[in-house]
Amino acid sequence: MFQIIFGVAGGLAIFLYGMSLCSDGLQRVSGSALKSIIHKLTSNPVKGVLVGAIVTLLIQSSTATTVILVGFVGAKLMTLA
Repeated sequence: MFQIIFGVAGGLAIFLYGMSLCSDGLQRVSGSALKSIIHKLTSNPVKGVLVGAIVTLLIQSSTATTVILVGFVGAKLMTLA
């Protein structure tokens, strides 16, 4: 029982650490041009949903799309509003 709990907690900790590294890396690499492109592509909710659907179709993974979204929000490149 403890092995399962520690395994899940350890996996979650590694995932959160990876998300932190992703956000930090995106903040360092991104410039105003990337932020401007993301803002134009997601300027209204309909365009945002369409872009999200297209990205998910292209990379064939909703989980990867969600991780990318969380990375962008964490790097303050976009907002969820």
